Amino acid sequence: PARSPASQAQPHVNVPWRGSGPGGAALVRSPKRSPASPRRSSRACALGRVCLAGFYGIILEYVQGGELKTKSIDLLDLSPGTDVGALVEEIRKAEPLITASRKEQVIHLILRLQEKLGQQEDHKFYLFKVLRAHILPLTNVAFNKSGSCFITGSYDRTCKIWDTASGEELRTLEGHRNVVYAIAFNNPYGDKIATGSFDKTCKLWSAETGKCYHTFRGHTAEIVCLSFNLQSTLIATGSMDTTAKLWDIQNGEEVVMLTGHSAEIIALSFNTTGDRIITGSFDHTVVVWDVGTGRKLHTLIGHRAEISSAQFNWDCSLIVTGSMDKTCMLWNAVTGTRVATLTGHDDEVLDVCFDYTGQRIATSSADGSARVYNAETKKCIAKLEGHGGEISKICFNPQGSRILTASSDKTARLWDPHTGQCIQILEGHTDEIFSSAFNYKGDIIITGSKDNTCRIWR
Repeated sequence: PARSPASQAQPHVNVPWRGSGPGGAALVRSPKRSPASPRRSSRACALGRVCLAGFYGIILEYVQGGELKTKSIDLLDLSPGTDVGALVEEIRKAEPLITASRKEQVIHLILRLQEKLGQQEDHKFYLFKVLRAHILPLTNVAFNKSGSCFITGSYDRTCKIWDTASGEELRTLEGHRNVVYAIAFNNPYGDKIATGSFDKTCKLWSAETGKCYHTFRGHTAEIVCLSFNLQSTLIATGSMDTTAKLWDIQNGEEVVMLTGHSAEIIALSFNTTGDRIITGSFDHTVVVWDVGTGRKLHTLIGHRAEISSAQFNWDCSLIVTGSMDKTCMLWNAVTGTRVATLTGHDDEVLDVCFDYTGQRIATSSADGSARVYNAETKKCIAKLEGHGGEISKICFNPQGSRILTASSDKTARLWDPHTGQCIQILEGHTDEIFSSAFNYKGDIIITGSKDNTCRIWR
């Protein structure tokens, strides 16, 4: 395929519960548990330690049935202006572990987070390492959720795991017989890696040991996109054979084949609850499927050219699609009806994404510009102009305070999504940058280029 598939690493993924707190602070409550274990009530529990989780959350330790467990509350929309007292009251309504006697401790921790965020707003990125990662060209890069390591795929038929802190290679995943094109961690767990190849197979690996657990065979053409569901029980693969397949991570078996597209599948994405998946195709359509049955629920018809990118928002209510027809479309994920057509680009839309609260949409285009839209009003709220070539990748940092773009002009840029102002230009690559990502804290960036290097910025 001419272009990199639309799948991109998403640093924050486990979203069993969401609410909206004061100041628009989106909360995410995610009990740390094995993917298959049932969710239990925390009402009969005793809260132990409360601590910070990176930049954007707190972790609650509690004892239940004699077993120590942890639960994280992620505050992805916390800002220096958030009313922390009111926010904690909002959290307490949904989280019985935080009793009145622990309220002040939680307020103190979130105030510390606020202070960190103020420093984060002014963060400048500097080149930390240049990695000549592979003998042959790179295809994709992806972080694990913690940002402690990342992976690179290559035309040399391998995937490599790298330590972010040192820039050292940890291990090489070998076994594919052709280009390793699509790669992903099973975030938020981060203990497994999936690789999709032009050899028509997908492999599942241990991130810790590099052992290959399964080789998934069945596609009759190149695999160009893949994704784990957020529960880490399934892998979805999309292929040039016009089908997508769902695979069981435990036993390595094919669960269901999704058929109905009339051209290559170039993008796919699970919703956060794991009961729906979307596939975007060169046949100009996106299809919404029921994960449990493989049944086609909706065909999103409206684009007049190939689909480049497709994504659910976090609460699973909306789908955004980008197309070579120069438009981005917003759809109701439940009914499959079109909500809006977002116009303004003069050339193909190459990538689209929601921010982590689902309130904004960012688009990047072959016209060299990017745009930010309000998901509720459907209005363009910022134009990001300055790149000298097409922008193949775009993403928000987890906090939503910055946008990162990767371009054929050999640079990546950081933008303020509120004003559209370019904050920083990351220069140094000698060829097109086709892949870029933030870690979950938003304080490290990786860029992958056709110059065959991967750069770590921090």
